[in-house]
Amino acid sequence: MDMAVASISVNESPLVLYALRRADDALILGHRLSEWCGHAPMMEEDMALANMGLDLIGQARELYSYAGKVEGAGNDEDRLAYLRDVRQYRNLLLVEQPNGDFARTIIRQFLYSAFADLYWREMMTSPDATLAAIAAKSEKESAYHLRHSSEWVIRLGDGTAESHRRAQEALDDLWAFTGELFHADDSDRSLIADGVVIDPERLRSAWSATINNVVQTATLTLPARDWMQKGGRTGHHSEHLGHLLSELQSLQRSFPGATW
Repeated sequence: MDMAVASISVNESPLVLYALRRADDALILGHRLSEWCGHAPMMEEDMALANMGLDLIGQARELYSYAGKVEGAGNDEDRLAYLRDVRQYRNLLLVEQPNGDFARTIIRQFLYSAFADLYWREMMTSPDATLAAIAAKSEKESAYHLRHSSEWVIRLGDGTAESHRRAQEALDDLWAFTGELFHADDSDRSLIADGVVIDPERLRSAWSATINNVVQTATLTLPARDWMQKGGRTGHHSEHLGHLLSELQSLQRSFPGATW
C-alpha cells in the first residue's frame, strides 16, 4: 500500500503533550476493543466491548481536538490521530498489547480502567475548564468500564479451571506494563506544579487496593515481581503498535482528506 502522506510534526508543549498522551491511550485501546466486533464470545459482550471502544474513541477525539487547539498549528483531531509516525505516539505500552484471548482483553481493560476511573475523577477538579469537562465525561464512562471488567475478572478467575488458568496467565503477562500508569516526567511535573493536572503517583495506593480486592475475590494471584516495562510515554513502543497503526491509518494515508 502506498503511504502517500508524510507524517506531520507537532510542537509538544507540556499541555499539548499531556493531552496527546491521554488521547493516544484512549485511541489505541479503543481500536483494540474494536477488533472484537463480531468476535466476542456472546452477543451481549460483543455490544459491550464495542460500546467501551466507542467511549474511548470519544475521549480521544476531545483530547486530540484540545491538543490541536492549544498547539494552534492547524492540526485537528484527524491529523493528530492519523498522520503521526509511530514514534510520535505516547500511549501506554499496556494498551497496545494484542487482544489475545478474551481473558487477556478483560485483564488489560481491568488494569487500565482501575487507574482511569481514579484519574479522571481527580481531574474533574482541574482549573483547566476543558480538561475538567473531559474528565467529568470520561469518569462516568471509566466507572462503567471498571465495573464491567471487574465482574468479568471475578467470573473468569473464580470460574472453571480453564478460565482461571487463562486469566492468571494474562495477569502474569500484563502486570509488567502497569508501572507506566504512574509515569510522570519533567513535562508532566511542570503541569503538576502549576496545579493543572494531578500527580498519578498519588493514585497508586487506591489503584492497588482496587486491584487487590478484585484479584483476591477472583482467586487469582498478583505477580510478585517488581520489574516494570516502560517507554510508551516517550515514544518507544513494542512491535505491536506499528502493525496497529498501519491498519488504523491506512485509509487516511492512502486517500488524503477522505471523508464519509
